[in-house]
Amino acid sequence: MNQKLCLVAAVSATLMLSSCGKKLAPMQAEYFSTNPNPLEVVGQKVPATVTGKLPAKYFVKNAVLTVTPVLKYNGTEVASQSYTFQGEKVRGNNPTVSYEYGGTITIPASYIYVPEMAKSDLELMFSVEQGGKQYVLPSVKVANGVIATAALADAATVNPSLGADAFQRIISQKYAADIKFLINQANLRAGELNSDAMEELRKQILATAGDSTLELTEININSYASPDGAYDFNQRLAEKRKDVTEDYMQNQLKKDKIKEFGELTANFTAEDWEGFKTLVEKSDIQDKNLILEVLKMYQDPEEREREIHNMSNVFEQLAEEILPQLRYSRITAAINVIGKSDAEINHLYDTDPSKLNVEELLYAATLTDDNARRMAIYKKATELYPNDYRTWNDLGMTQYVARDYKSAKNSFEKATRLAGTATEPKVNLGLIDVLDNNFSGAKQYFGSAAGDSNINEALGVYYLKTGDNVAAARAFKDAKSNNAALSQILTKDYTKAKQTLAGISKPDATTYYLMAVLGARTNNESMLLNNLRQAVRLDSSLAKVAQNDLEFANFNISKAL
Repeated sequence: MNQKLCLVAAVSATLMLSSCGKKLAPMQAEYFSTNPNPLEVVGQKVPATVTGKLPAKYFVKNAVLTVTPVLKYNGTEVASQSYTFQGEKVRGNNPTVSYEYGGTITIPASYIYVPEMAKSDLELMFSVEQGGKQYVLPSVKVANGVIATAALADAATVNPSLGADAFQRIISQKYAADIKFLINQANLRAGELNSDAMEELRKQILATAGDSTLELTEININSYASPDGAYDFNQRLAEKRKDVTEDYMQNQLKKDKIKEFGELTANFTAEDWEGFKTLVEKSDIQDKNLILEVLKMYQDPEEREREIHNMSNVFEQLAEEILPQLRYSRITAAINVIGKSDAEINHLYDTDPSKLNVEELLYAATLTDDNARRMAIYKKATELYPNDYRTWNDLGMTQYVARDYKSAKNSFEKATRLAGTATEPKVNLGLIDVLDNNFSGAKQYFGSAAGDSNINEALGVYYLKTGDNVAAARAFKDAKSNNAALSQILTKDYTKAKQTLAGISKPDATTYYLMAVLGARTNNESMLLNNLRQAVRLDSSLAKVAQNDLEFANFNISKAL
């Protein structure tokens, strides 16, 4: 019995020594899988997750294993965070791997993207501490290369938010005057024809004669009777007031030698109930709510008039304060103020910009596609109108387009100080922060500019740069730009991406390169080669990029380079 116990103890001790004393065997590549493989750029980073499935009887009980993911490219090695795992006999807080059954280990990795990473290897480096000694295991390659399509996101191509001009070449203005009539009469009284309002109307009409900047487009007459008395009588009365007023205006136009007045129209309304309601609402008549209720209850004009007549306690006040104001003809003249032509504005800018108001000067900058001329116009605008935030904001826009980002930032900051609640300069400062990879600053600016009509493109590129491709695709909406198409490619909405790229008005090398990527992802070789060929024709540096681009790994692109 004792001999048997000794034998069992000896065997157990031997097994324990074998599970604790032996070293970890070299790792095998088949133990590991990497997601994604090849790696992909997300925002500014290259993230990956390596999962290892270690077999039974592998992880000795007294071993501590430290795994370091290292990305190797172009003679450079960049290490991500190390992760440590331990055997069952080790006292520590690291994840434990069973000797008997093996186990799964997870190693996240992340690297700041640089273009040279396109040709790279992700390797795991292993160091072991066991029994007071340290040793290393051979490294294992777990992924090959980096797909860098997301890195094509470019804030520099976003159009900054413009502080738009309010220039209108034709401004329509209306001038009106009323001729009042006595109750039940339609004769024109001298006092009414010579009132201040009528004199001002005549003055405005006369001003259009011989002035090429003023155009009298229409004269309209609307005549009314007050809503008291019989409806048929009021209808005839309103029509007569219309006729005498129209005759007066025809004669006055001839007398003043006004020949160009578009069209003279005249209409009448038997009873001005709308005017009656408006005047009652504005009055301080004691029972006005009751009167307004009668108007709601009765639609027939005679019933209305009868019910209001029955309100004897207030009708006298209505007859004195309200009804006399509803016996009138209103004469309205529509006059267009015609502003400077494009040629005149350009000429004045070239000869004497001080003769242009701020709206005309800002508008002048929209008449050219030459960014240098635009910049000069906006610079002159800041000199003539330094307190208008748009002059500084729009100057910054041209500096941004010229890639003079330091000057653009200064201009946007000046605009912000003058802008009040206007949001355009905040959008543009957010774009500057995106360029500088200051994403927290960009987020603050964009948050304070919520609702800006031009923020979508800026927000879209911000989301691309921070790795939220789904949010980017939503932000771009139906924009037709390279960045918008990129967000759709990254979210695998290839049909929409193709439509977006086809809709870009001025395609560039990046447009065609993205179309080539789209061809590769949809297995359309002719689409890939034709567009890649055009991209390289426009930008020869893309040939080298394409050679290392894993998007094209399954195709022979030599014919396009």
